[in-house]
Amino acid sequence: CKENTLNLSVKSTEEAAEAAGAVLRRGGTVAFPTDTVYGLGAVFSDRDAVRSIFEAKGRPENKPLSILVSGIDQVHFLTDSIPEDALKLMKKFWPGALTLVFRKREDACIPEEVTAGGDTIGVRMPDNAAAVSIIAAAGRPLAAPSANISGRRSASKAEEVTEDLYGKIDLIIDGGDCTIGVASTVVDASTSRMKILREGSITRRMIEEVTGAEIL
Repeated sequence: CKENTLNLSVKSTEEAAEAAGAVLRRGGTVAFPTDTVYGLGAVFSDRDAVRSIFEAKGRPENKPLSILVSGIDQVHFLTDSIPEDALKLMKKFWPGALTLVFRKREDACIPEEVTAGGDTIGVRMPDNAAAVSIIAAAGRPLAAPSANISGRRSASKAEEVTEDLYGKIDLIIDGGDCTIGVASTVVDASTSRMKILREGSITRRMIEEVTGAEIL
């Protein structure tokens, strides 16, 4: 039990980034707002920190974790295979509510816990200034599923995060209500033809308008 869990209301993105970045760099876990729902983050390459996410959420080990980045440049930490259509989607919808699934880099030091033993990763850049600043302050992409107990509704308010996770994580950043409140659209870009795995606020039609190709 983490009896010293801290709640911090965001008075500025700089303050949030400084506090959260310090916790993340030393191997801690931080809940923070994104544009979709609150995320629970740890540095993606820190196996012990990633395991803490599973423990806090009660998450099954066979469920992979999404990874959040602060910019397109960070994607290259994670994959060396970005299809042209995926790059078009990144340029159009990032930052935003779109997760893209890529084949992971073999030399990226991504723990098996993040990928559930698979060879792909889901990557997103959130459209939230505090979230992007926190990821940048951590210095590395963050493994970051939703900040809730597994099986419960994803949290769109810091109060909901506190109810589920206080005492189980190191820091909760209260950045107000999330603007979208539903999980991101997920598109598999790891094969020769893109496929929608989950449709959210970014629709199939919006994606096809950008790529000019039919999506499965």
